[in-house]
Amino acid sequence: MGFMKKSLAGLAALVSVTAGLSIVNIVQAGKRNPDGRSMEEILGKDPEEATYDDIERLNRADTMQLFYAAKAPAFESMKGEYQGKLLSGGVLGGSTAYFTHHVFPSGTLTIDTQWLGKAFNPTEADDGWGINVFSGKDEEGGQEVFYTRKMRTYMGPTTIGKDGRNSLHLDYGAFNTDLVKTMHDEVRQVNENLYICAGYLTTTGGPLNPGPFTLLGPPEEFPRE
Repeated sequence: MGFMKKSLAGLAALVSVTAGLSIVNIVQAGKRNPDGRSMEEILGKDPEEATYDDIERLNRADTMQLFYAAKAPAFESMKGEYQGKLLSGGVLGGSTAYFTHHVFPSGTLTIDTQWLGKAFNPTEADDGWGINVFSGKDEEGGQEVFYTRKMRTYMGPTTIGKDGRNSLHLDYGAFNTDLVKTMHDEVRQVNENLYICAGYLTTTGGPLNPGPFTLLGPPEEFPRE
């Protein structure tokens, strides 16, 4: 009985800490309304010359303001396999990265996996599908690339910001049955080969608690030969 009480107390403490960090993470993201700055003002340079490193240097609130200032890419332009790179801002940046690399692929802890990016296949004018790209160990202990966590893609008004403008949406609900079923990503474009994105899980705060990341082009052929 004593062990059970200690276990329940430990679980309650963990839930409390996680909830507290989530609240801090939401506060760090700032207001969901655009503050009126352009991408150039946020980045401190011409967005056409911006790189991943320029976004990584921003704090969490400015990263989200960059997302609000950016526009959705042309739907048909998002075709092929894009490199993905996470952004480290925010108190939950480390745990988000751990989840993305090691839990997201299968729903259970897999230490040897790494998220590499996303691939897109637009099948209609504003509707299609995509899938995530990972690396992991093969049966012989070497590294292999594999695809999993499929999502529906479509264009529509953002659910993350309050600017009323479109994003490219990545909806995981149609193809997944576990926690990832509640995942939703949005993509906007900084320049021809740089995309500012944000994703969330409904179970961890939804659009109030977005996790920003980037996609980098030019895209590779999908699927790989």
